Amino acid sequence: MNRFMPRFDTGDEDFLLDGRPHQVISGALHYFRVHPDQWADRIRKARLMGLNTVETYVAWNLHSPAPGTFRTDGRRDLGRFLDLVAAEGLHAIVRPGPYICAEWTGGGLPAWLFTDPRVGVRRAEPRFLEAIADYYTAVARIVAPRQVTRGGPVLMMQVENEYGAYGDDPVETRRAYLRTLAALLRERDLEVPLFTSDQANDEHLGRGSLPELLTTANFGSRARERLAVLRRHQPTGPLMCMEFWNGWFDSVGGHHHTTPAADTARELDTLLGAGASVNLYMFHGGTNFGRTSGANDKGVYRPVTTSYDYDAPLAEHGAPTPKFHAMREVVARHAAVPDEVPGAAPPAPTGTVALDRRVPLTDLLDALGTEHSVDGPAPTHDDLGVWDGFVLYRTQISAGDAVLTVGDVRDRALVMVDGEPVGHLDRTTHQRAVALPARDGELTVLVEDTGRVNYGPRIGEPHGLVAPVRTALGELTGWSARPLRFDDGDTLSSEVTTALRAAPRAAVPPSSPLAGPVLALGTFDGRAGTDLFLRADGWTAGVVWVNGFCLGRHRAAGPARTLYVPGPVVRDGENEVVVLELHGADRATVGLAPAPDLGHTEE
Repeated sequence: MNRFMPRFDTGDEDFLLDGRPHQVISGALHYFRVHPDQWADRIRKARLMGLNTVETYVAWNLHSPAPGTFRTDGRRDLGRFLDLVAAEGLHAIVRPGPYICAEWTGGGLPAWLFTDPRVGVRRAEPRFLEAIADYYTAVARIVAPRQVTRGGPVLMMQVENEYGAYGDDPVETRRAYLRTLAALLRERDLEVPLFTSDQANDEHLGRGSLPELLTTANFGSRARERLAVLRRHQPTGPLMCMEFWNGWFDSVGGHHHTTPAADTARELDTLLGAGASVNLYMFHGGTNFGRTSGANDKGVYRPVTTSYDYDAPLAEHGAPTPKFHAMREVVARHAAVPDEVPGAAPPAPTGTVALDRRVPLTDLLDALGTEHSVDGPAPTHDDLGVWDGFVLYRTQISAGDAVLTVGDVRDRALVMVDGEPVGHLDRTTHQRAVALPARDGELTVLVEDTGRVNYGPRIGEPHGLVAPVRTALGELTGWSARPLRFDDGDTLSSEVTTALRAAPRAAVPPSSPLAGPVLALGTFDGRAGTDLFLRADGWTAGVVWVNGFCLGRHRAAGPARTLYVPGPVVRDGENEVVVLELHGADRATVGLAPAPDLGHTEE
């Protein structure tokens, strides 16, 4: 270690930066939930609110979509993000998991990891640890040279995440696993303080911490009481709320969660006044672009919305909210705050976009993926190496089959006979049966992964059709399965775009209903760099792209009524919108709204 470089340590009561007491005032900002061309703006606004640190998770499955890969392009460029944090004069906290929860699909754990049933989930199982070792090696190449001890911004790193809430292994077994993870980090030249983070109760803190590491706690209210609980488990050393929950996430079909700014500010004042350090979860939530939102399942499967606004101080589109200003006033009582205050966002351009070029999904199948024949039961998505998105299953049925039933569907399926929709299967509503017409024909089941479970014992389970798949006459076998690759996780397939552009304009007016499953394209005039808010009123369920960039899933179930279009995606002149609609729309238009509409706030 270079003795002329800064040091960051845990003292008897405080964090110590170069030997002096230092109160960490941090905010969570996940680089992977923000367009990379907007990172600098969001980081700057963190500084303007008075924060001295930015915290981020690292989403393993985003970086490693397949075994042996670690992508750092585009919104995966953690190094660039940390460099921008440093350029703004801020410090950083990095939380690499390997499990992050974060309402992110699979909690950040790669689905491919669990195709081998022998792999342990969040325990000291050799195959699991071997994969983590490779992952940590890739993370360390980015983070190690950016530690504060080497002139970079990174102050601390986390070991696991809310581990006290997971599983029922004995405490010593759990500690052995955590110590192995800590050793793996240390072996990779990561020398800054390591910490654990758990909910602020005796059970979770006792099961998820290590005596030799800093223990931090997560809570959003009753700050004095929670800090007292933390002190019981952290007898000496700084007290830190690693996740100060100043908002909450939304689930499809639920309401938009909000918390009063005054209440949040009061609790923050209590925290900082007690001398504790804090990390706001979230400072800026951002967006679950693409198909990255996770899900919870505590008896009812509930997918997380595309918007991850979180009712955070900085809104999904980067605008300061009343909570921003209330919390900034609190921070100013305890630390220096810049004079500059970010201004409000202007209204976005409005209008209506006609989607007048349309191609039925069945006409694009050859461009979307290769069909696989399976002699036995229907394969899961994981059997096919599909970690998100869609798989189209086909088999033959007869007039006597009468009804289709499945052991489970993960997570949503459109059922068709000879190309005609006859019903759907839905994990949320436990709908596992559909009546079939009394005729021979081809059964097609289009299954959508709407987000892998990110919390609890169902982490790591396979998706797709889960056997047995039966009718009144017995189990169905002899399937064809076709993974549908609409994009590479970032950019819409050129084959899809070319086919849509070549399609003739629809003969019916845009006000006419539109039947799915279908892809539809429309164009609008725009100005580069301008944020937009796209409304898909009247559409049912599917996915939306603008200029090839996947905004995320649209859902009539709400609560969000708009999808955020980041300004860097918009270009001067003509822009393209593509919508995949699985069911149907009452009209073939989408709207551009002046501001976000995240839905109703009442339960």
